Amino acid sequence: MIRLNRWLLGAAFCSQIILGGHNAMAANSDKPAKNATVNTATSNSATPSAQQTRLNNTLARLAPKANPQVLRLAARALACAQPDAERLAVIDFSLPSTEQRLWVFDLKRQKLLFKELVSHGRGSGNAEAESFSNIPESYQSSIGLFRTLNSYHGRNGYSLRLKGLEAGVNDLAYQRAIVIHGADYVSENFIEQTGRLGRSHGCPAVRQEVAIKLIDSLKENQYLFTYYPDPEWLATSEFLSCKRTDARLAMN
Repeated sequence: MIRLNRWLLGAAFCSQIILGGHNAMAANSDKPAKNATVNTATSNSATPSAQQTRLNNTLARLAPKANPQVLRLAARALACAQPDAERLAVIDFSLPSTEQRLWVFDLKRQKLLFKELVSHGRGSGNAEAESFSNIPESYQSSIGLFRTLNSYHGRNGYSLRLKGLEAGVNDLAYQRAIVIHGADYVSENFIEQTGRLGRSHGCPAVRQEVAIKLIDSLKENQYLFTYYPDPEWLATSEFLSCKRTDARLAMN
């Protein structure tokens, strides 16, 4: 099992990782198979709500080539947090960085706005992300549900702040400066040269050409769901089991 690191302290910042960067942290040898069937049911989950079913049907129709089980989990998490959200981004970190694994949905207008390449943190792996963390300075990506905050201009250009909503899983994202931003190392040309995308310090970086429009489509109280088949997270995420009321979860 790949276990999410849940200790707190410190701070870290995302920056461009170019050729010759540090090697990724070694992955746990007993990591779950990425092509294994994901059990989307938990002991605490009830029959899917009408909102969840509606969201799932919309996501599946707009992104028919995405893993349907990942979309189902994204729909479950969003239905638990804010079923009336206008926009949702989904990242499937079980896919390698050479594949388009980021989708941005306009749920109000029923449109797929973006299907894009997206980087993972250098501490999470090389071409494939295999480990995830909430620890500052781990340089690893985080999984789970996030709410988007404001956009700003920073060291990586136009960027979008994220608030992690899952305690011990991603709730230090803001302190870690885990943001969406554009990067030169996210491109087909970089893949051709290196066999993978470049890696960040944990941020989901996107192509420079789409960064501004993508960020503007997601800023200010929209949602991002990042997935990896981590058994512990799948079994304990409050957004996947929806143990608490929607209102309390959405306020986190």
